[in-house]
Amino acid sequence: MQKMVPYKIDIGAVYSCKPSQHNSVKSGTFQAKAKELVFDIDMTDYDDVRTCCSSADICHRCWTLMTIAIKILDRALGEDFGFQHRLWVYSGRRGVHCWVCDETARNLSPAARSAVAEYLSVVKGGTDTIKKVHLSHPIHPSIQQAINVIDNYFEDYAVNKQDIFSSKENWQKVLALTPEFREGLQIDFVKARNSAERWKLLQNELTKHVNTYHLEEIKLQYCYPRLDVNVSKGLNHLLKSPFSVHPKTGRISVPMDVQNLDKFDPFSVPTISSLCKELDKKTEDEQQNTSAENGEEPEVKRRTRDYKKTNLLGPIKIFEQFIDKMEQSRTGQLLKQSDMEGAF
Repeated sequence: MQKMVPYKIDIGAVYSCKPSQHNSVKSGTFQAKAKELVFDIDMTDYDDVRTCCSSADICHRCWTLMTIAIKILDRALGEDFGFQHRLWVYSGRRGVHCWVCDETARNLSPAARSAVAEYLSVVKGGTDTIKKVHLSHPIHPSIQQAINVIDNYFEDYAVNKQDIFSSKENWQKVLALTPEFREGLQIDFVKARNSAERWKLLQNELTKHVNTYHLEEIKLQYCYPRLDVNVSKGLNHLLKSPFSVHPKTGRISVPMDVQNLDKFDPFSVPTISSLCKELDKKTEDEQQNTSAENGEEPEVKRRTRDYKKTNLLGPIKIFEQFIDKMEQSRTGQLLKQSDMEGAF
């Protein structure tokens, strides 16, 4: 890698032959055999429900959508499917990636991957589709769990920060999801003084109808994670490697601590320039120290500690813990298999 100096590093599947030999092997024998089950969530897919930014732009207000998405999907992947080894990584610009690395996940067929992605997909329809969430009775337990997560954020995020009821243009989008109540609520909304009052009016009206899920459908359409199913189902799809540098923002693609998602700030992520400054400062400090001691510190020793003097220390620790957990799990599986086979 030091010799080639790649500007971008993508990770793909494990193939039946070396990729460099794909033209020399018998036709049909070069096939993808295994690959992590991956999920790609891009903020651009939320453009119809966020008022603060659009396209590749993000801010602290809309980043809440990524926090909600990770919490919903991580719970579902762990509890509903039993996947233990899930690594969440900030893409470096406008989204997040999930790497599910369990052996069972790596060996899933495209059809099985598609089934998992479809199970997790609730918001469906293109840009021309107005209502993208349709719930049936009773609500599936996994969707109810997702609603519980959204409930912790919805009022502060959607009503206050996104201000989805601030103007007629904005609240018309919400009322379009409940056309049978739109006319009556429209009159009440005009009389209301602010978004908070309009939100209460909507809640009061929709909760009167106990056999409908209009309120839940609105919450899901505005906050439920939006997946690119094609990324998850294909074995040939490439995904940016963790710790890559995003070419447009300069930010490092860093692993995220799922236990502290609410504290994650995409704008404080290390950049290539900030790391260079930190390393330059470290080198300058070391030179002063070694001069004072009249001795030179070995080059190898300095290299092994470089990342510890930068803001990459935290993300690397998260990654190392993830790898250690996988290694321990693999060792446990091998010991169990050895015991079953009687190989002492």
